[in-house]
Amino acid sequence: MGTSLQPVHTLSPGANLNAYIQTVGSFDVLSAEEERRLTEDLYYRQDLDAARQLVMSHLRFVVHIAKSYSGYGLNQGDLIQEGNVGLMKAVRRFNPEKGVRLVSFAVHWIKAEIHEFILRNWRIVKIATTKAQRKLFFNLRSQKKKLAWLTNDEAKAVATDLKVDVTEVYEMEGRLSAHDAAFDAGVDDSDDSAWQAPAHYLEDHRFDPAAQLERDNWKESNLNSLAAAMKQLDDRSRDIIQARWLSETKATLHELADKYGVSAERIRQLEKKAMMKVRAAMEA
Repeated sequence: MGTSLQPVHTLSPGANLNAYIQTVGSFDVLSAEEERRLTEDLYYRQDLDAARQLVMSHLRFVVHIAKSYSGYGLNQGDLIQEGNVGLMKAVRRFNPEKGVRLVSFAVHWIKAEIHEFILRNWRIVKIATTKAQRKLFFNLRSQKKKLAWLTNDEAKAVATDLKVDVTEVYEMEGRLSAHDAAFDAGVDDSDDSAWQAPAHYLEDHRFDPAAQLERDNWKESNLNSLAAAMKQLDDRSRDIIQARWLSETKATLHELADKYGVSAERIRQLEKKAMMKVRAAMEA
Protein backbone atom coordinates (compact mmCIF):
# COMPACT_ATOMS: atom_id res chain seq x y z
CA MET A 1 0.00 0.00 0.00
CA GLY A 2 1.29 3.43 -0.92
CA THR A 3 -0.21 5.42 1.94
CA SER A 4 1.54 5.37 5.31
CA LEU A 5 -1.08 4.29 7.82
CA GLN A 6 -1.34 5.93 11.19
CA PRO A 7 -1.95 3.92 14.39
CA VAL A 8 -5.68 3.49 15.01
CA HIS A 9 -5.57 5.32 18.35
CA THR A 10 -4.37 8.55 16.72
CA LEU A 11 -7.54 8.85 14.66
CA SER A 12 -10.44 10.48 16.44
CA PRO A 13 -13.62 11.60 14.67
CA GLY A 14 -14.59 13.51 17.79
CA ALA A 15 -11.63 15.91 17.75
CA ASN A 16 -11.85 17.39 14.25
CA LEU A 17 -14.43 15.63 12.10
CA ASN A 18 -13.49 17.25 8.79
CA ALA A 19 -9.81 16.50 9.29
CA TYR A 20 -10.66 12.92 10.25
CA ILE A 21 -12.79 12.38 7.13
CA GLN A 22 -10.06 13.86 4.95
CA THR A 23 -7.44 11.63 6.58
CA VAL A 24 -9.33 8.34 6.26
CA GLY A 25 -10.26 9.25 2.69
CA SER A 26 -6.57 9.43 1.82
CA PHE A 27 -5.89 5.81 2.77
CA ASP A 28 -5.46 3.42 -0.16
CA VAL A 29 -8.30 1.04 -0.99
CA LEU A 30 -7.11 -2.56 -0.84
CA SER A 31 -7.16 -4.69 -3.95
CA ALA A 32 -8.77 -8.13 -3.68
CA GLU A 33 -5.32 -9.73 -3.56
CA GLU A 34 -4.02 -7.39 -0.84
CA GLU A 35 -7.16 -7.91 1.23
CA ARG A 36 -6.91 -11.69 0.87
CA ARG A 37 -3.30 -11.69 2.01
CA LEU A 38 -4.01 -9.51 5.03
CA THR A 39 -7.13 -11.41 6.11
CA GLU A 40 -5.22 -14.69 5.90
CA ASP A 41 -2.35 -13.21 7.95
CA LEU A 42 -4.86 -12.20 10.62
CA TYR A 43 -7.05 -15.30 10.52
CA TYR A 44 -4.28 -17.91 10.45
CA ARG A 45 -1.36 -16.12 12.10
CA GLN A 46 -3.09 -13.53 14.35
CA ASP A 47 -1.05 -10.75 12.71
CA LEU A 48 -2.20 -7.58 14.48
CA ASP A 49 -0.50 -5.34 11.94
CA ALA A 50 -2.67 -6.96 9.26
CA ALA A 51 -5.73 -6.24 11.39
CA ARG A 52 -4.66 -2.60 11.69
CA GLN A 53 -4.27 -2.23 7.93
CA LEU A 54 -7.65 -3.86 7.29
CA VAL A 55 -9.38 -1.52 9.73
CA MET A 56 -7.65 1.62 8.50
CA SER A 57 -8.36 0.92 4.83
CA HIS A 58 -12.08 0.51 5.55
CA LEU A 59 -12.61 3.57 7.79
CA ARG A 60 -13.86 5.62 4.81
CA PHE A 61 -16.63 3.04 4.38
CA VAL A 62 -17.78 3.59 7.98
CA VAL A 63 -17.97 7.35 7.33
CA HIS A 64 -20.14 6.67 4.28
CA ILE A 65 -22.55 4.50 6.29
CA ALA A 66 -22.65 6.90 9.26
CA LYS A 67 -23.62 9.79 6.98
CA SER A 68 -26.79 7.92 6.00
CA TYR A 69 -27.93 8.21 9.65
CA SER A 70 -27.44 11.98 9.90
CA GLY A 71 -31.20 12.58 10.07
CA TYR A 72 -31.44 11.35 13.66
CA GLY A 73 -29.99 14.54 15.14
CA LEU A 74 -27.04 12.77 16.77
CA ASN A 75 -23.39 13.78 16.68
CA GLN A 76 -21.78 12.56 13.46
CA GLY A 77 -18.48 11.88 15.18
CA ASP A 78 -20.20 9.60 17.70
CA LEU A 79 -21.99 7.72 14.91
CA ILE A 80 -18.67 7.18 13.13
CA GLN A 81 -16.99 6.06 16.34
CA GLU A 82 -19.72 3.49 16.96
CA GLY A 83 -19.45 2.31 13.36
CA ASN A 84 -15.70 1.92 13.83
CA VAL A 85 -16.38 -0.39 16.76
CA GLY A 86 -18.54 -2.52 14.47
CA LEU A 87 -15.80 -2.52 11.82
CA MET A 88 -13.22 -3.78 14.32
CA LYS A 89 -15.58 -6.54 15.43
CA ALA A 90 -16.09 -7.54 11.80
CA VAL A 91 -12.36 -7.62 11.08
CA ARG A 92 -11.81 -9.82 14.13
CA ARG A 93 -14.51 -12.29 13.04
CA PHE A 94 -13.93 -12.32 9.27
CA ASN A 95 -13.12 -15.69 7.69
CA PRO A 96 -11.24 -15.28 4.38
CA GLU A 97 -12.47 -18.69 3.23
CA LYS A 98 -16.08 -17.50 2.93
CA GLY A 99 -15.41 -16.12 -0.54
CA VAL A 100 -16.73 -12.58 0.02
CA ARG A 101 -15.02 -9.21 0.41
CA LEU A 102 -14.58 -7.87 3.90
CA VAL A 103 -16.76 -4.84 3.19
CA SER A 104 -19.76 -7.09 2.43
CA PHE A 105 -19.29 -8.86 5.75
CA ALA A 106 -18.55 -5.72 7.77
CA VAL A 107 -21.65 -3.72 6.78
CA HIS A 108 -23.84 -5.76 9.14
CA TRP A 109 -21.56 -5.17 12.12
CA ILE A 110 -21.13 -1.46 11.38
CA LYS A 111 -24.86 -0.84 11.09
CA ALA A 112 -25.60 -2.94 14.17
CA GLU A 113 -23.39 -0.76 16.39
CA ILE A 114 -24.80 2.45 14.92
CA HIS A 115 -28.36 1.18 15.39
CA GLU A 116 -27.69 0.38 19.05
CA PHE A 117 -26.25 3.85 19.61
CA ILE A 118 -29.24 5.54 17.95
CA LEU A 119 -31.75 3.53 19.97
CA ARG A 120 -29.93 4.42 23.21
CA ASN A 121 -29.72 8.13 22.47
CA TRP A 122 -32.46 9.21 20.06
CA ARG A 123 -35.11 9.84 22.69
CA ILE A 124 -35.21 10.24 26.46
CA VAL A 125 -37.67 7.33 26.58
CA LYS A 126 -36.55 4.18 24.78
CA ILE A 127 -38.58 3.82 21.61
CA ALA A 128 -37.65 0.23 20.74
CA THR A 129 -36.51 -2.60 22.99
CA THR A 130 -37.28 -5.89 21.24
CA LYS A 131 -35.66 -7.13 18.03
CA ALA A 132 -38.96 -6.75 16.14
CA GLN A 133 -39.41 -3.19 17.41
CA ARG A 134 -35.90 -2.29 16.28
CA LYS A 135 -36.60 -3.55 12.78
CA LEU A 136 -39.82 -1.57 12.75
CA PHE A 137 -38.12 1.57 13.99
CA PHE A 138 -35.51 1.73 11.22
CA ASN A 139 -37.85 0.53 8.47
CA LEU A 140 -40.61 2.99 9.32
CA ARG A 141 -38.13 5.81 9.97
CA SER A 142 -36.81 5.46 6.41
CA GLN A 143 -40.33 5.29 4.94
CA LYS A 144 -41.45 8.38 6.82
CA LYS A 145 -39.23 10.43 4.54
CA LYS A 146 -41.63 9.72 1.69
CA LEU A 147 -44.90 8.71 3.37
CA ALA A 148 -47.47 10.45 5.53
CA TRP A 149 -49.47 8.17 7.82
CA LEU A 150 -49.42 4.59 6.55
CA THR A 151 -52.48 3.33 4.73
CA ASN A 152 -53.96 -0.02 5.78
CA ASP A 153 -52.34 -1.73 2.80
CA GLU A 154 -48.93 -0.17 3.53
CA ALA A 155 -49.12 -1.16 7.20
CA LYS A 156 -50.06 -4.73 6.27
CA ALA A 157 -47.21 -4.90 3.75
CA VAL A 158 -44.68 -3.76 6.39
CA ALA A 159 -46.09 -6.24 8.90
CA THR A 160 -45.85 -9.10 6.40
CA ASP A 161 -42.33 -8.15 5.35
CA LEU A 162 -41.05 -7.98 8.95
CA LYS A 163 -43.22 -10.87 10.21
CA VAL A 164 -44.91 -8.84 12.96
CA ASP A 165 -48.54 -8.10 13.79
CA VAL A 166 -50.01 -5.06 12.04
CA THR A 167 -50.93 -3.57 15.44
CA GLU A 168 -47.19 -3.37 16.23
CA VAL A 169 -46.66 -1.39 13.03
CA TYR A 170 -49.32 1.15 14.04
CA GLU A 171 -47.90 1.36 17.58
CA MET A 172 -44.39 2.08 16.31
CA GLU A 173 -45.75 4.64 13.85
CA GLY A 174 -47.37 6.43 16.76
CA ARG A 175 -44.12 6.41 18.73
CA LEU A 176 -42.24 7.88 15.79
CA SER A 177 -44.80 10.65 15.46
CA ALA A 178 -44.62 11.53 19.16
CA HIS A 179 -41.99 13.77 20.73
CA ASP A 180 -40.47 14.46 24.12
CA ALA A 181 -42.60 17.09 25.84
CA ALA A 182 -41.57 19.52 28.56
CA PHE A 183 -43.47 19.20 31.84
CA ASP A 184 -43.89 22.96 32.29
CA ALA A 185 -45.22 25.45 29.76
CA GLY A 186 -42.61 27.32 27.76
CA VAL A 187 -41.81 30.94 28.58
CA ASP A 188 -43.08 32.01 25.18
CA ASP A 189 -46.34 30.03 25.33
CA SER A 190 -49.51 32.11 25.26
CA ASP A 191 -52.23 31.80 27.90
CA ASP A 192 -54.35 29.95 25.35
CA SER A 193 -51.79 27.16 24.92
CA ALA A 194 -49.93 27.10 28.26
CA TRP A 195 -52.72 25.12 29.93
CA GLN A 196 -51.89 22.14 27.73
CA ALA A 197 -48.58 21.58 29.54
CA PRO A 198 -48.63 18.44 31.75
CA ALA A 199 -47.88 20.58 34.80
CA HIS A 200 -51.45 21.87 34.65
CA TYR A 201 -53.29 18.56 34.66
CA LEU A 202 -51.03 15.93 36.26
CA GLU A 203 -51.54 15.47 39.98
CA ASP A 204 -48.53 16.40 42.10
CA HIS A 205 -47.64 13.78 44.73
CA ARG A 206 -44.36 15.39 45.74
CA PHE A 207 -45.63 16.70 49.06
CA ASP A 208 -47.30 13.55 50.35
CA PRO A 209 -45.34 13.04 53.65
CA ALA A 210 -45.38 9.23 53.42
CA ALA A 211 -44.26 9.23 49.79
CA GLN A 212 -41.61 11.87 50.52
CA LEU A 213 -40.19 9.84 53.41
CA GLU A 214 -40.12 6.72 51.23
CA ARG A 215 -38.30 8.59 48.48
CA ASP A 216 -35.78 10.06 50.92
CA ASN A 217 -35.03 6.64 52.39
CA TRP A 218 -34.71 5.10 48.96
CA LYS A 219 -32.40 7.89 47.79
CA GLU A 220 -30.21 7.65 50.87
CA SER A 221 -29.96 3.87 50.53
CA ASN A 222 -29.01 4.15 46.87
CA LEU A 223 -26.41 6.82 47.55
CA ASN A 224 -24.84 4.72 50.29
CA SER A 225 -24.82 1.66 48.04
CA LEU A 226 -23.31 3.67 45.19
CA ALA A 227 -20.59 5.11 47.43
CA ALA A 228 -19.68 1.64 48.70
CA ALA A 229 -19.66 0.24 45.15
CA MET A 230 -17.44 3.07 43.86
CA LYS A 231 -14.87 2.32 46.58
CA GLN A 232 -14.38 -1.13 45.07
CA LEU A 233 -13.13 0.34 41.78
CA ASP A 234 -9.55 1.25 40.96
CA ASP A 235 -8.73 4.97 40.71
CA ARG A 236 -8.93 5.15 36.92
CA SER A 237 -12.25 3.30 36.67
CA ARG A 238 -13.69 5.42 39.48
CA ASP A 239 -12.62 8.60 37.71
CA ILE A 240 -14.16 7.42 34.42
CA ILE A 241 -17.53 6.64 36.04
CA GLN A 242 -17.44 9.93 37.93
CA ALA A 243 -16.64 11.93 34.80
CA ARG A 244 -19.09 10.09 32.53
CA TRP A 245 -22.09 9.70 34.84
CA LEU A 246 -21.81 11.65 38.08
CA SER A 247 -20.47 15.06 37.07
CA GLU A 248 -22.65 17.98 36.02
CA THR A 249 -20.51 18.46 32.91
CA LYS A 250 -20.07 14.95 31.54
CA ALA A 251 -16.79 14.11 29.82
CA THR A 252 -16.72 12.46 26.40
CA LEU A 253 -14.91 9.23 25.61
CA HIS A 254 -12.36 11.20 23.59
CA GLU A 255 -11.62 13.64 26.42
CA LEU A 256 -10.93 10.76 28.81
CA ALA A 257 -8.92 8.97 26.12
CA ASP A 258 -6.65 12.03 25.83
CA LYS A 259 -6.38 12.24 29.62
CA TYR A 260 -5.19 8.65 30.03
CA GLY A 261 -3.33 8.28 26.74
CA VAL A 262 -5.45 5.39 25.44
CA SER A 263 -8.07 4.97 22.72
CA ALA A 264 -11.71 5.99 23.09
CA GLU A 265 -12.63 2.32 22.65
CA ARG A 266 -10.43 1.40 25.63
CA ILE A 267 -12.22 4.02 27.76
CA ARG A 268 -15.52 2.57 26.58
CA GLN A 269 -14.41 -0.92 27.66
CA LEU A 270 -13.23 0.30 31.07
CA GLU A 271 -16.50 2.19 31.56
CA LYS A 272 -18.59 -0.88 30.70
CA LYS A 273 -16.58 -3.12 33.01
CA ALA A 274 -16.75 -0.60 35.86
CA MET A 275 -20.51 -0.15 35.46
CA MET A 276 -20.99 -3.92 35.66
CA LYS A 277 -18.99 -4.01 38.90
CA VAL A 278 -21.00 -1.11 40.36
CA ARG A 279 -24.35 -2.67 39.46
CA ALA A 280 -23.30 -6.05 40.88
CA ALA A 281 -22.14 -4.44 44.12
CA MET A 282 -25.34 -2.41 44.50
CA GLU A 283 -27.56 -5.43 43.85
CA ALA A 284 -25.68 -7.67 46.28
